[in-house]
Amino acid sequence: MSGFAIYRLPHADTATIVRQKDGLPAEFRSCTDLNGRSGFVVAPFEVRSDQPILLIRPDEVEHVRVADIPLDEGEPVTSSVLRDTRAYYSIDFANFHAQLEQGTFRKIVLARCSDETTPVPLSPMTLFRRACSLYPRMFISLVDTPKSGCWLTATPEILLEGGGHHWQTIALAGTMKLEGEHLKGEGETLNWATKNIQEQRYVATYIAECLEQFTRDFREEGPYTVRAANLVHLRSDFSFTLPASDRIGDLLQQLHPTPAVCGLPKRDTFRFIVGNEHTPRRYYSGFMGMLAPEAQTHLYVSLRCMNIEGSTYHLYAGGGLLKGSTEEQEWQETEAKLETMRRCIATKIM
Repeated sequence: MSGFAIYRLPHADTATIVRQKDGLPAEFRSCTDLNGRSGFVVAPFEVRSDQPILLIRPDEVEHVRVADIPLDEGEPVTSSVLRDTRAYYSIDFANFHAQLEQGTFRKIVLARCSDETTPVPLSPMTLFRRACSLYPRMFISLVDTPKSGCWLTATPEILLEGGGHHWQTIALAGTMKLEGEHLKGEGETLNWATKNIQEQRYVATYIAECLEQFTRDFREEGPYTVRAANLVHLRSDFSFTLPASDRIGDLLQQLHPTPAVCGLPKRDTFRFIVGNEHTPRRYYSGFMGMLAPEAQTHLYVSLRCMNIEGSTYHLYAGGGLLKGSTEEQEWQETEAKLETMRRCIATKIM
């Protein structure tokens, strides 16, 4: 099998398997190349020759109940960190934050990777089913191709959904961890700090400006608080119509990467991130999902994800920095986000 993906939409009890039977997934160097195409898309943060946008041809599409996916459950295990990345993060934070203090950027996202291992490898399909069980509100996907490797994602962020003339996207930013009594609810009683509100507003404004290039018929609702695992975020919903669906690739080129994973100004922060982050993001903070413009498209930003290599797991997380950000606070936010994938490694389904 040259390309394989399985995904489960939020709140669904079935998963969709997409297989390409022969040849390699198509490779593209720009989102605009996706105009007029269909298939399962796996896109990186930075498109390069060694990490292109991939399109898995849907030669075989199968729908299965998540509960029927076979498990290879042994004893519960926990991962151990292979290397301490705090020193690297401290250097990066100082570098990134200096740009904010100088007024070069309004916002920039700093990401990191935690390399972890377990005594024995865990089946990727077992990890996928664990993620489905743990995170019913999230989009869960498992992708394996020769070019990208194997990636598991549990993400709350829609990049683009819809079909025909009717579409939607969201602005998702700001993060708080739920603790104590707040874990019993959806975070609706929490008070958001100015930093989080401002960060989310940046993202929403950017998306509105992107949509204005393609349609005048769009509506924004929000922001409101949404829960994702033990975290909550601020979300605004955008619904819009397009005169035709043959320019979806052009729209994706404008939207990706959003300020939620990059920063503002977009081009300048993108170049700075690529040139200065210690660990390349690869397919983290890209996007993936089913592209079917005439039917139903489901594309999500690849957050809360890990690259699986046998018994080694490369876990990724990031956070948006503003001028008022502090290193310890941002480090703890990434730790909370990494916990999403760590729970998949450690939690056995009964």
